Amino acid sequence: MTTISNSLDQRTFDKLRRLYIIALSTIAFSVIISQILVRNHLNNQESDSTVINIAGRQRMLSQKLTKEIVSITVSKDEIHRVLLTNKIKKTISLWALSHYSLQKGNDSLGLPAKNSKDIQEKFANINPYFNVIQTASKSIVQQLESNPLVGVTAITSDIEKVTNNESTFLTMMDDIVNQYDKEADAKVAWLRKLEFLLMALTLLILLGEFLFIFWPAAKSVKATLADLLMAEKKAKKMAFDADELSVAKEKSIKELRALSHAMDETLLFARISPEGSLIHIGNKFSRLFKLSKFKKEVLFWNIISNNANEQLAIEQLINKHKKIGWQGEVKGTKKDNSDIWLEMSVIPYRPTEDKSELLIIASEITERKKAQIEIERLTKKSFEEKMSQQKIISSKIIENQEKEQNRIAKDVHDGIGQMLTGLKYNLESINVDDLEKTTSKIEHLKELTSSIIKGVRTATFNLTPPELSDHGVVPAISKLTKELERLTGKEILFFNKTDFNKRLDSLIEINIYRITQEAINNAIKYAQSSHILVSLSHSKNMLSIVIDDNGKGFEPSKVKKVKNGDGGMGMTFMKERIKYIDGRMFLTSELEKGTRVTFNIPL
Repeated sequence: MTTISNSLDQRTFDKLRRLYIIALSTIAFSVIISQILVRNHLNNQESDSTVINIAGRQRMLSQKLTKEIVSITVSKDEIHRVLLTNKIKKTISLWALSHYSLQKGNDSLGLPAKNSKDIQEKFANINPYFNVIQTASKSIVQQLESNPLVGVTAITSDIEKVTNNESTFLTMMDDIVNQYDKEADAKVAWLRKLEFLLMALTLLILLGEFLFIFWPAAKSVKATLADLLMAEKKAKKMAFDADELSVAKEKSIKELRALSHAMDETLLFARISPEGSLIHIGNKFSRLFKLSKFKKEVLFWNIISNNANEQLAIEQLINKHKKIGWQGEVKGTKKDNSDIWLEMSVIPYRPTEDKSELLIIASEITERKKAQIEIERLTKKSFEEKMSQQKIISSKIIENQEKEQNRIAKDVHDGIGQMLTGLKYNLESINVDDLEKTTSKIEHLKELTSSIIKGVRTATFNLTPPELSDHGVVPAISKLTKELERLTGKEILFFNKTDFNKRLDSLIEINIYRITQEAINNAIKYAQSSHILVSLSHSKNMLSIVIDDNGKGFEPSKVKKVKNGDGGMGMTFMKERIKYIDGRMFLTSELEKGTRVTFNIPL
């Protein structure tokens, strides 16, 4: 009879367990799916407020820019104009950054890179007005930087461009902000609908579990209770077996004592009160900290360290985690003032109903921690060396930029300036009554004007050529090789092998132009070459530019990354620029066999 009852109880228990597992698993699965869907939607809405805020700020910035530009027309004081110019530059910079970030995304501003089709179309419509205002504003800034007291008539055209396009820009920007707000409202509405559907689904699941799981389970429990009442008659037999359980309990106590002794000898083990007072400490712990005897009122952190700061840190750690437990690394100081590191676990437990304690289980990791600290020190040292090297490169770049600016200024002052002065004096000395001398002087003035034009072209040759912004990098490089060939007398040829004619991002084009210009100039200045060949080719994903010369060559392995003194920075500049546009540079050279420089830029 007992065997049948036990078998029945076990089958009922197994059935109930399976039913409850199915019920709880179904509920848990529905909750997890609901949370995933809701959180995913909330994550997509995180940036909506930031986008709307920055889009709305664009209106304010455009109005501010217009107001500052119009203020130029009523300002005659040079200092005031300089201040206004700086304000305009800052406003343009923030306005342009926000405008492009709204379209392409910006992690620092918290803007996503994705926009809806409607937003993209509206930005496509507003961009021409933005570009007109930006170009006109920059033109005004350039003229004011060149001459703070420039006349209003000189910048009237650009001011009119700004004021004429500003109202259209504001109207279209309002439309964009409203579209952002409309899309955010649509997301919220969709979330409400999703939450309602999830709630309905959860209620259906609960109803199904009640009908098919809990109600049948209740019937099964009722039947089980009837069987348990029958089992009550057998309680006397269970009481008879209590003596055997008592014997088993004594055996378990002995085994527990043996286990406690083993922990004392093999682990860093201790028991403390929630206030930190030591209750028990293992033999291995005692030997490690040379603790022969202790009083119960001694505090645990005073054993671990004799350093006041470390004691305070351990005390705060235990007080903070005495209810939830903690695991991590702790630093202490032994009696001989040597450092010790412990990987320690704090485990709360209740030996009785009305008493609580903390178990401390630790292992010594001093040697491992010393090695980790040494690795971190070496890593920090290597990082600081790289930063120092980068500072040297940056300072050299700025120094060379200043030298280039001074050279251009000197060329303009010594060459063009003197020729313009001569032109002025010759014009003032013309006597219209003496036609013969006037004709002679006019011819001389034509020659002088041609020299001035040539001087201007020479002085501005290394600046960004108009071909680059108007037609792209291929026509600009072609013009560069022709001009350098004419100015230097060397044979410099350019071949577009695959007829590449696509436009790239403006920053990518200017960097490609500059590294090509630097490579050709290096071949002219240092290689003593008479023939230079620049070839360009492309594939679906790559643009390749190769510069070959027949100069004296060199050993690439002996070229340092950064050299001291004047010059020697051309190779570094090329590497920095090619790295900036995610490209790669390859250098091949042999003594007396020329040099080849190859640039590969991803498309």
